[in-house]
Amino acid sequence: MSDHDKDFDFEPQPGLPKPLPPGEDLLWQGSPDPAALAREAFKANWVFGYLLVLAVWRASVAFSAGGFGQSVAVFIPYVVIALAAYALIRLLARTVARAAIYSITTNRVILRIGAALQVTWTVPFTKIAAATLSTRPMTGTGTIALELVDGQHISYLALWPHLRPGFAKKVQPAFRCIPDAAQVARILSDAAQTRVNEPVVTFTAPAAVPAE
Repeated sequence: MSDHDKDFDFEPQPGLPKPLPPGEDLLWQGSPDPAALAREAFKANWVFGYLLVLAVWRASVAFSAGGFGQSVAVFIPYVVIALAAYALIRLLARTVARAAIYSITTNRVILRIGAALQVTWTVPFTKIAAATLSTRPMTGTGTIALELVDGQHISYLALWPHLRPGFAKKVQPAFRCIPDAAQVARILSDAAQTRVNEPVVTFTAPAAVPAE
């Protein structure tokens, strides 16, 4: 058993708050890719780029005032800060990804999330109106967002970053930055259509997310 498994010894099975009832089977489990989560949810590349631009600007100002030596003396600390911030964000994303386990059963979707405070969200297929798949070219990593039926609400702050960006008013829980997202989407779609008499879960055409 890994250290990650030991962190959640109280679970009958990692990612599940209690044993599945008879007749319900686990179809898939997975977690976010830490690097993709850092890039997409925590905007690690944007933060690093901003701090790097700031470092270049400050160095250029110092060069005008005091020459090359002064410019280097100003540039290096800013670069160190940029690298430290990037490393911190990557560590935070890794911690969040490590704590999250997404599950698909024959009846529902389960999101066990929370690095500091563990929370488990259960969404039956009958409460899902539609699902949206977005993938990144080349890597296959992507996000599956779940649009809930009217009357279903989940707190944005309690769910972040395991949600679809840009939908703060009507929060959509999401399997965020998962590997092989298209294959997972097929598993979810097939399970939902098998569960309900009239399928309510339909996927939009996969949308490629442009590389940053």
